Amino acid sequence: MADNKAPQRADDRADDRATPGGPVEFAVPEDQEPDLSDMRAVDVIPVAMFWVLAGVVFLQFFTRYVLNDSLGWTEEIARYLLIVSAFTGAVIAVRKDSHIVVEFFYRYLSMRTRKLLSATIDVAKTAFFVAATWYSVELAMRTRQKMASIEVSKAVIYWIVAACFAAMALYAARLAWDRFHGRRHGALTQPPVDPSAGAF
Repeated sequence: MADNKAPQRADDRADDRATPGGPVEFAVPEDQEPDLSDMRAVDVIPVAMFWVLAGVVFLQFFTRYVLNDSLGWTEEIARYLLIVSAFTGAVIAVRKDSHIVVEFFYRYLSMRTRKLLSATIDVAKTAFFVAATWYSVELAMRTRQKMASIEVSKAVIYWIVAACFAAMALYAARLAWDRFHGRRHGALTQPPVDPSAGAF
């Protein structure tokens, strides 16, 4: 028996997207050029550390599974490079104010309350970075142990972490100052949403 079903037209496919149980098609955003207008010289450091880390990990993989003669220092150095990449990247996140913020409940508060909470968070965040800088310096000054694979003190890593925390403290303090004077607004100080309009 011949199949008399006609080919599905474009408008039929559009109806299927709105029909429960029909095929679902998701809109794919077009490729956009990356915005590099906010790049600074300090942003180059974590990018460079990431590629050095990738090179060390690849070298470890190649020597272990291809040459069957792994280099002993690659595993330890990769761990330290990962630490440096994470903390230098955190400096950029603080500078750009791009850390994750849970803002669902704040959107339904008054603007005065939101500004007060935002200022409290900025002060607490800056104080945390200052305290972390202090403890990192203390740890670096007390560390005498060397790395297992190379003759370098582990204090170098702690000094780098301390420098990153210090940079984060400075950026957080400047951000808090700018917000206090109204020169910059964050996710918590945007105009509130009418709750009657729905959460989404």
